[in-house]
Amino acid sequence: MENQYITVAYRLYAITNGEKELIEEAPIEHPFQFISGIGYTLDRFEKEITQLNKGDKFNFTIPCAEAYGERNEDNVRQVSKSIFCDPDGNFDSENIYPGNIIMLNDNEGNQFYANVGEVTNDKVVIDLNHPHAGKDLIFEGTITEMRPATNKEIEGMLNLMSGEGCNCGCGNCGEGCNEEHHHCNGQHHHHEDGNCCGKGHCH
Repeated sequence: MENQYITVAYRLYAITNGEKELIEEAPIEHPFQFISGIGYTLDRFEKEITQLNKGDKFNFTIPCAEAYGERNEDNVRQVSKSIFCDPDGNFDSENIYPGNIIMLNDNEGNQFYANVGEVTNDKVVIDLNHPHAGKDLIFEGTITEMRPATNKEIEGMLNLMSGEGCNCGCGNCGEGCNEEHHHCNGQHHHHEDGNCCGKGHCH
């Protein structure tokens, strides 16, 4: 099957303490965009969407095991606060605060996301679990575009996935990622599931 350029407007819910909680939204004015067949999204998400057509509505649940798996408490680490200081010793309080999602590098240059937890006088708690780990995900929305992808769009999306930035013809590919996530350098642990970020959305 040829690669499809697809955009979807959706609301993403998770069941938390028995309640349906809205955790993410891609409005029709800024839909989530991806290209099928290149591993950009969750396999189950792509499978559900590619069975449909432009204009179709969808409502499906992806079980935790087929989404981001269970939480692993071993992925919650304490790191030195000095990692997030500039050469003059000033702590990056603008980006390193509880609840924020940041982007980190390991020694090999691999990028991954982490959730900031408690910040103490000398330590920062970093949670390397995916923000949606341990959750069944409910997607409700509409397919706003579905057509064959151009070679330029495929190349651009592959560049985005490799961390080289976006060079595709889709206008605003990857919009919001660099603005919403802080990039730090230092000695960090590598989180194996780093496939997050498509216009700021995670799937």
